[in-house]
Amino acid sequence: MDLPITEEQIRTLAFYLWEKDGSPDGRSEEYWEKARQQLAAEDSTATATPNADRGQTDK
Repeated sequence: MDLPITEEQIRTLAFYLWEKDGSPDGRSEEYWEKARQQLAAEDSTATATPNADRGQTDK
């Protein structure tokens, strides 16, 4: 089941990325978009290969 990416997930990752880069002023939209894109990419990768990251096999 695909769950939508939540605003809270984006906010948490954006804050982490922003802090990691030294907390630059005036770039909140940039970090929001980076976080949204990263989460979407991770979600599409997990959807494409649901068992690859978990070491599970279909039996």
